[in-house]
Amino acid sequence: MSDHYFGNYPNLRFERRDNGVLLITIDRPEHYNATDAPLHYGLSRVWDDIHDDEDTRVVVITGEGEAFSAGGDLEWIEGMAGNYSVIRNVLKEAGDVVYRMLNCEKIIISAINGVAVGAGLAVALMADISIIAQEARFTDGHLRLGVGAGDHANILWPLACGMPKAKYYLLTADFIDGKTADEIGLVSKSVPQAELMDEAMKVANKIANGPQDAARWTKRSLNLWLSQAAPAFDASLAFEMLSFLGPDAAEGARALREKRAPKFPSAQ
Repeated sequence: MSDHYFGNYPNLRFERRDNGVLLITIDRPEHYNATDAPLHYGLSRVWDDIHDDEDTRVVVITGEGEAFSAGGDLEWIEGMAGNYSVIRNVLKEAGDVVYRMLNCEKIIISAINGVAVGAGLAVALMADISIIAQEARFTDGHLRLGVGAGDHANILWPLACGMPKAKYYLLTADFIDGKTADEIGLVSKSVPQAELMDEAMKVANKIANGPQDAARWTKRSLNLWLSQAAPAFDASLAFEMLSFLGPDAAEGARALREKRAPKFPSAQ
């Protein structure tokens, strides 16, 4: 598979490094790498191509500029509210992000360099190894928008940090910094911002120079723990998308655009 093939994904930049390490950079810095429709589609599809790419052993994914990926593009989110055909497509793609990352045999490492929300956070935390800058912050963010916590959180967070912490951070949508995320088990490791990419590449090269079949089979067997939660994950996606058909999501999107506190109809 050629680098040109990887170039078919808008706003994803690909760079081959030594030892079969592939660096992917989410590249919409003018929008803090927020996911619009083309980027969301790319993040749902690229893992199958990487799975089939014989030249790639390990993937490192990060964000360009100050953010990893600052949630969904507001124009795209507003277009989802009440739009069944768009919601149907996003439902499929959101599931594909999680399931294709789980099923990609190559080891995926995220280098979380800045704020991560929504689909970008799903990619950051569904990586096999997640390394975050201590200064970086993230939130699942769904309840801020007025929709149920779907995406990756239901399948991953209760196993990673335990149900009490998962419920607290998903129901409050509080931001979590890199140091706290490390302490509660939501990420693999936190390091100072200046050391992030060096650490991610160090880990990537260590795995890339190790036994490939053993690494891939270890990933596959460990992911069976997550696969057991697939029914709960599918339910969470369905409830999230159902939320987009109600009035709270429309108000949440308007409030974000207008930079004000939302007045959710269900809370009035």
